[in-house]
Amino acid sequence: MLTKLWHSTSEFVTDVKAEVKKVSFPSKAETIGSTMVVIVFCLIMSIFLSMADSFLVWLVGKVI
Repeated sequence: MLTKLWHSTSEFVTDVKAEVKKVSFPSKAETIGSTMVVIVFCLIMSIFLSMADSFLVWLVGKVI
């Protein structure tokens, strides 16, 4: 029982090490570019949602 657990655990660790070697991390330029895309998208969405909220508040105010 214990040897089977040890074997499966060591096999898992070996597989994890092999997979970590396959990982490719983005370059500094790619990281900065992706971050800028996320920031711009968040700004655009916040402006859009703010405008939609303002319109809906105005619409509900007219209905009530």
